[in-house]
Amino acid sequence: MLSQDIVREATRLTRAGRLVEATVLLQRMLRDGSAPTPEFRSAPQARHSRIDPLTIDATAEVVEEPEAPQVSPARSARGRGRSSPLDGMQDLPGLGLRGPIGRTPPSTSDIVPEGTRFVAGTFRNAAGSRAYKLFIPSRCQGRRLPLIVMLHGCTQSSDDFAAGTRMNFLAEEQNCFVVYPEQPSGANQSKCWNWFRTGDQRRGGGEPSMIAGITRQIMRDHAIDPQRVYVAGLSAGGAAAAIMGATYRDLYAAVGIHSGLACGAASDLPSAFVAMRQGGGSRAIANGKNSVPTIVFHGNRDTTVHPKNGDQIIEQSAGAMRPTTQVVRGRVPGGHAYTRTVSTDGAGRAISEHWTIDGAGHAWSGGSPAGSYTDPHGPDATREMLRFFLEHSLGG
Repeated sequence: MLSQDIVREATRLTRAGRLVEATVLLQRMLRDGSAPTPEFRSAPQARHSRIDPLTIDATAEVVEEPEAPQVSPARSARGRGRSSPLDGMQDLPGLGLRGPIGRTPPSTSDIVPEGTRFVAGTFRNAAGSRAYKLFIPSRCQGRRLPLIVMLHGCTQSSDDFAAGTRMNFLAEEQNCFVVYPEQPSGANQSKCWNWFRTGDQRRGGGEPSMIAGITRQIMRDHAIDPQRVYVAGLSAGGAAAAIMGATYRDLYAAVGIHSGLACGAASDLPSAFVAMRQGGGSRAIANGKNSVPTIVFHGNRDTTVHPKNGDQIIEQSAGAMRPTTQVVRGRVPGGHAYTRTVSTDGAGRAISEHWTIDGAGHAWSGGSPAGSYTDPHGPDATREMLRFFLEHSLGG
């Protein structure tokens, strides 16, 4: 059966509610005809003869080195240092992992610096409602401050994502507000943002309207500089951030995407599986009218979301421009080597940065072990994203 026939049949099975059969069919196609190239296969993947159930957002991959582990997800009975995939596929309709098993929730000291506030709120519109947590820095009086919108990955919460990225601590240093919209299990069983659904890829409706609504609500209720509002996310949250940048270019001055996918990379469940395993293809790039400055982090050993997706995000962000690029290579002391590619426009302004992290899997680079799906061996994605953000403003 040709690959297009397999995708067509998988789509039919999905619409009929036969998700397990659709997944098996797609796995067979990817295994037999579209498997990752040898350099993409990671050590953990090579050790297993079976193919794990595909997920829309999932494992922080472990790259084994003799000196130190490189990620810090909760340990489970199914693998050393690796989050459990879909046990028996019970969570397949939720398109993600079951929550980290037995993980202790982060403490307040892991989430916010002393003397600051982290308050809960709710936003409602015609598309539905979403809860959120807002970080308020200690020096918020007297002037309008930047706002960063942070979109978590599957199975994560606001507290977990804040602890893992430590964005609140850096925001306190730089005097910024940070808001963390939360995807409930009622919207997606594994709390994934539904980046692969066409209804959630459009301005003015679905999840984008609620994320934009939360952003605007914070801007109304607090002293926010409307020229310095930014959005970032991890994996499914990174894909959602790409959608926000593409559909609300008048709202966000820059976008940060960690281990995510380009806007339009998928339109349904079967195409989402394909995009994750081998990239979103030409459709994601063909839709690229997004000129919002974008910073991307992606590990070259990511076996959950293929690193090719990071390339496609950068190409999409450039649109019709022909940027000048500069490549810088480095290594974190005692940690990962990386390649940083900076693209600038004709006026010398940075329009994108692409950080490719050698040996890193599907985890937030430089994150804290207090949160899930983090790789503490850097580089520090949080610090670099915030630095990139504050270099850009709407119209600037």
